[in-house]
Amino acid sequence: MQKVWGSTELEYAFMFTFKKVNALKLEDIKPFFRTLPVDPYIKGNYRFRRLSRFTISNDELIKLPHGYLYQSKSYNPLVGDIKREFAELDEELIKLDSFRKMVLAFSDSCKLHPEAEIGIHQIRTTCSPNNYGNPAPEGIHRDGTDFIGIFAVDRDNIQGGETHLYLERKEKPVFRKMLNPGELLLVNDHEFLHFTTPVKPELEQQGTRDVFVLTSPSLISD
Repeated sequence: MQKVWGSTELEYAFMFTFKKVNALKLEDIKPFFRTLPVDPYIKGNYRFRRLSRFTISNDELIKLPHGYLYQSKSYNPLVGDIKREFAELDEELIKLDSFRKMVLAFSDSCKLHPEAEIGIHQIRTTCSPNNYGNPAPEGIHRDGTDFIGIFAVDRDNIQGGETHLYLERKEKPVFRKMLNPGELLLVNDHEFLHFTTPVKPELEQQGTRDVFVLTSPSLISD
C-alpha cells in the first residue's frame, strides 16, 4: 500500500473533490480515442479500452512495463478474479504535454508519494439507438485501490453518463454530476462507491463518451 506525505500509515488528502483542469488541449487528445481496441471482457462490443501504468519523477511520466489488470470478485463481480490484458496507451498520446498535465493534476491533488504507481485507463463507451452503452456494467462498486480520478475528455451525441458517489449501495448518492470535457472527479476509493449511469444517443446515430480513469495504486501486476 502506498504512502502519502511520507506517513507510515495511509492518510487521505480528501474524501472526494471536483475540479476543472485548465490549460489542456483536449483537441489533441480526442483523436486517440478513435483507435481504441474493443474491450474483450465485456459483452456487447460497446466499450473500447487501453491501459498503461506510470510513476512520476520530476514532473515527468515514467512508463512502466506491461502487466495485467486484476481485481477480485469482491470488488468486481462481473469480471473479477480474471487476469485482464489490454493494449498499452499510444506512445504519441503519452508524449502530449496535455496528457502529462492531466496525470500531474491527479497526482498533485491526491498528494501521492513520488514512487506511487498510477494506472491510466483510456475508455470509450459507445451507444446507438438499438444498443445503449453502460460505463459501469459491474454496477455500484469500489475499484479496490486508494484513489480514483475520472477525467472527462468528450461527450458526443449522448444522454446520461452521470457519475454518482455512494456511502452505501442501498442509499441515495451523496454526489451526482454529468462530467463535462476538462472536468476531473477525484475519489477516495476506501470511503465511497461509485457508478456511472448508462448512455443513449440524443440523435438517431452513434454516441460516444470518452474518459480517462486514473487509479493509484495501479491495480496492475507483472
